[in-house]
Amino acid sequence: MAGAALERLKGAASAFRGGTAPFAPFEWILAGRYLRARRRGGGVSVVAFFSVLGIALGVATLIIVLSVMNGFRAELLSKIVGINGHVFATPIEKTFTDWSDLSERLSKVAGVRAAIPIVEGQAFASSPYGGSGVLVRGVRAQDLDALASVSSSIRGGTLEGFDDGSGVLIGRRLADGLGLQAGDTITLSTPKGASTPFGTAPRTKSYTVKAVFEVGMTEFDQTFVFMPLSEAQTFFNRDGDVSMIEIYVDDPDHVLDMREPLEMAAERPILLTDWRQRNRTFFGALEVERNVMFLILSLIVVVATLNIVSGLILLVRDKSSDIAILRTMGATPGTVMRVFLINGALIGVVGTLCGLGLGILITLNIKPIQRFLFPGAWDPTVRFLAEIPAQMNPREITAVVVTSLLLSLVATLYPSWRAARLDPVQALRYG
Repeated sequence: MAGAALERLKGAASAFRGGTAPFAPFEWILAGRYLRARRRGGGVSVVAFFSVLGIALGVATLIIVLSVMNGFRAELLSKIVGINGHVFATPIEKTFTDWSDLSERLSKVAGVRAAIPIVEGQAFASSPYGGSGVLVRGVRAQDLDALASVSSSIRGGTLEGFDDGSGVLIGRRLADGLGLQAGDTITLSTPKGASTPFGTAPRTKSYTVKAVFEVGMTEFDQTFVFMPLSEAQTFFNRDGDVSMIEIYVDDPDHVLDMREPLEMAAERPILLTDWRQRNRTFFGALEVERNVMFLILSLIVVVATLNIVSGLILLVRDKSSDIAILRTMGATPGTVMRVFLINGALIGVVGTLCGLGLGILITLNIKPIQRFLFPGAWDPTVRFLAEIPAQMNPREITAVVVTSLLLSLVATLYPSWRAARLDPVQALRYG
């Protein structure tokens, strides 16, 4: 074996006369040759192949899962927050009878997209085919047009003439549950009706279904009913005031910065709450789940990098005679160590790049893959969303790639150090 190794390294003998520079071309050529399969080294190449495969799958899995988690957060944020607003202004000392001027002042604050006055109340919706509890929201037609998540998802009917007061807008799942469609009649009942000498009498009134919307969120499609603002004030027996003013901002993640400008623009005492406060538990749990998922799936990459350790240890044992000959020809321990560092780093880089490409490819085609693998199995009534969302974050992908490369480099240190400390005399004697 020593003769064969000497023959392979004959052309490199001159490289050691006078020393070699760190990471010289000779070291890269030798490291690449060690990765190729030989009659005795076939097992080493198999281990290297599975190391590359393990790292690729680990990196791809991390990218896909993190992208899906980001997609779920963005989708839920756009649906839950998008239809409910980002900041909620409610009265403190007196009711919002000045809601028109107040909403106008709030809408002029820099960073505010819209300020929508609403009347909100619970009611019971019924038809000849069934009944269901609903949440009625009174809005102006101009404000309903500003709610893109609703106005752009009309599945039947039209919003023209919405302010006339004779019709309402209902969700798709509510319409299906009550057996209604655009043009049919829905009956709404509320205990907050007209005041009489004997107390507040319940109010029941029938409305025409002007349009049916579907935002893709079961909770909203099944419970929301939009009514003209003036009609809602009458229906819930309000004296010309509104329940609250919902404020939509350009950047929902920085709503805390909007509090002071909004309070100054209000010019009266108001109570401000934001979407983070109202959904703190839900989005907090989603963030914890995402972080824990990242830690758990990172173990896949860790296990894959351990294969690099075992593969390089096998390679060092298999090439002990070659290492001894290199040392006798003048190679320094640093040269030997760099050869095996390059060897392990190549495995890590190839595996990481393959995983990066695979992860991005699957993430970009996650919806077609879902429809192919699970046709009709994604029930939005259970999972709230109709499709698997995915949103790639360049910073997170960079972090995954850098982490994988660092783990791969660290995994090569011990086998490389062991190869550098190999005694040439003992290796040639027992090799």
